[in-house]
Amino acid sequence: MTLAPESPVHDDRPLIGAAPPSPAGPIDDAEAASLPLPPMVDLPKTIQTLRFNQRQIDFVFGARRRLGEVFRMRGIIPGGPVITSHPDHVQSLFKAKPDLAPSLTAESPLRPIVGPNSTLTANGPRHLRQRKLLLPPFHGEAIEKYMDMIRDAAEHEIDRWPVGKEIELAPRMQAITLDVIMSGIFGIEGKPQRGTPEAALRRAIRGLVEVSTWKIAQLGELMNIGSDEPVGITKAGLEFLDRPTYAVIAQRRRAADVEERGDILSLLLQARTEDGEGLTDHELRDELLTLVLAGHETTANSLAWAWERLVRTPAAYDRLRDATRGGDAALSEKVVEQTITEAMRSRPVIPIIGRRVKVPWRLGDYAVPADTPVTMSILLIHHREDVYPDPFAFRPERWEGQKPGTYTWIPFGGGTRRCLGAALAMAEQRVVMEAMARRLDLVADRPEPETAIHRNVTMIPSRNARVKVVSRAA
Repeated sequence: MTLAPESPVHDDRPLIGAAPPSPAGPIDDAEAASLPLPPMVDLPKTIQTLRFNQRQIDFVFGARRRLGEVFRMRGIIPGGPVITSHPDHVQSLFKAKPDLAPSLTAESPLRPIVGPNSTLTANGPRHLRQRKLLLPPFHGEAIEKYMDMIRDAAEHEIDRWPVGKEIELAPRMQAITLDVIMSGIFGIEGKPQRGTPEAALRRAIRGLVEVSTWKIAQLGELMNIGSDEPVGITKAGLEFLDRPTYAVIAQRRRAADVEERGDILSLLLQARTEDGEGLTDHELRDELLTLVLAGHETTANSLAWAWERLVRTPAAYDRLRDATRGGDAALSEKVVEQTITEAMRSRPVIPIIGRRVKVPWRLGDYAVPADTPVTMSILLIHHREDVYPDPFAFRPERWEGQKPGTYTWIPFGGGTRRCLGAALAMAEQRVVMEAMARRLDLVADRPEPETAIHRNVTMIPSRNARVKVVSRAA
């Protein structure tokens, strides 16, 4: 499952273009009745579900080629879903009132894992309440206080990489992001003392992420689709994680300095509803687990994908290396930012997001009835030739003088559901990428690109972004 051009592209248009207009948004029943449904992928439901969950790249690009930018599939989610890849359709869903188009994450495979109480899986007033509670620790001064920690973690990790040997970048990126997450969310800095709940929690997180790449774990994900509670291997894995999580929560509740601490767990322990009620241990667990999984693995794999692309794109790698080693801080910052932006366009870790429309909705030449799940394929949107000429090429320079579009560059989602940790994720990637480009010379372990494998809602490199360290600067 590689992302390769469907046909050669020769285009003299501006680097960042615009898709032709396509009407979209809520409509009345009469207008909906006058428009056809989107075309259906003509495969049995079971085959569609398996292909979508295990080979999503092949599935969505093939369907778009045959059926156009809006199509229906038969899946586990009741009523569809419909898949679209037009920016105007994205805009209509992102700008819709939450009650008209609530998020589909409440129905995703993540629900039985992170529970129904988290910002990710909640809809309506509860989501807005939780989001308001969590917003301050992920912006402004809160991000700045993590920067030194990120730099130290990156430099320490780089010092450990052996020269002349192949390494897998994904787990090494996870080691860095885990340090940041443990500090920001739980207030645990450095390596916790052996035998403590904090040490058990850190070990459980790392173990769960590693196990989730196994084939049997991917089967377990399919078993959880449509379930409110985890089953099978997923349930066993979460019990292994829940024990230290609840132990850390209990320990923090007893701490005398909770009001003086700035980590997210301590802030949530102090949070109160309008009626003066605090969060239960179960509510805290759901929120903390969401933040760990969303803020740890996704950022690590974004960095892994970036380097998987860089070591196979010499021009982009040379441009980044020259900028970070040239002594011009402004140029280095700009090129690092462009490289991250292009990597997240080319290889979005979250490949699809969705809403369930509660009223009839127009999607270009088609309409769907109320209660239809409408998903936006980030993969397809990021590879539109009319928006990104030569879309399958990794070209960070395409962002020269350009900013990512609100509805055409959406690795963090958008609207009221945009990722809370987007600013922290970008800050982590800037620091780590700059340090690696400045200090390391890397080459690909083999010339062909790594394929994508799907884990829950994420898309990760099949060989964990394997590279060889040729040399390392002091």
